[in-house]
Amino acid sequence: MQVTRRNFFKLAGSGLVVASCAPSVALASYPDLSRSLAMSNVHTGEALETRYFDGRQYIPKELTRIDKICRDFRRNEMHKMDKHLFDQISLIQTELGVEAEVQIISGYRSPATNKALRSQSSGVAKKSYHMLGQAIDFRLDGVPLKKVRDIAREMKVGGVGYYPSSNFVHIDTGPARYWS
Repeated sequence: MQVTRRNFFKLAGSGLVVASCAPSVALASYPDLSRSLAMSNVHTGEALETRYFDGRQYIPKELTRIDKICRDFRRNEMHKMDKHLFDQISLIQTELGVEAEVQIISGYRSPATNKALRSQSSGVAKKSYHMLGQAIDFRLDGVPLKKVRDIAREMKVGGVGYYPSSNFVHIDTGPARYWS
């Protein structure tokens, strides 16, 4: 925001001007906007802890680490994942008041893997967002699946699928919709 005379008074009312004059106060007064996740892939056994957003920008090296753990493990193919999926998970955790490990069931799926899975199940979409790196199937360690689903639905920022018999929730960055 450009600091004009008008904006200066608005900022002064919110404490931003005072805080900017005393950096130690600024750091103590405002929340940490960085985003971190602990993740594991249930199929590969891989785990990672990552701070993928530093409060101002996404960290490319950390996003690449996330891409790797979310890869199509059947074909060992990586694809760039939509960073907004992880923002959604981070927000779900914030709303639930937890920092539980994200257990990945399925992230990226190659078209070949998706086709093979479709031949075995009617629950796999022909034009799955997984093939675009825009979907993830996951659960949060120790958190009831229904709670994860409910918060994800309330956010209304993408698709939410609920699969209690398979013990995971699907989220994607497509249009807001939900199914069981």
